[in-house]
Amino acid sequence: MKLLLDQGLPRGAADGLRQLGFEAVHASELGLATASDSDLLERALREQRTVVTLDADFHALLARSNATGPSVVRVRIEGLRAAPLVVLLRQTLALCEADLLTGAMVTVDEQGIRVRALPVVR
Repeated sequence: MKLLLDQGLPRGAADGLRQLGFEAVHASELGLATASDSDLLERALREQRTVVTLDADFHALLARSNATGPSVVRVRIEGLRAAPLVVLLRQTLALCEADLLTGAMVTVDEQGIRVRALPVVR
């Protein structure tokens, strides 16, 4: 799976995910450290990557635009260092892979994982 990690996540998480076989890149590695959320979504869509973020704005942008992609995983657990984040993402991606490949918004918090298919129908 191809992943684009947003700026707020530890850069070392991309290295850890690559070691597990994911095609992961951190926004800063692409020169996107100050890119807007919309720009990151466009890049992810173009490169067929799933965005991983702490930011709720990504889900809101997808919902408002009735977009079918890219998929976004929002981690709602603050302060995770790279290693625990990699473990959490490995588990989440394994459970949600089919949804993410077809277009989904995934939210991960201490209580569990929620998945909402794209596009969001109101």
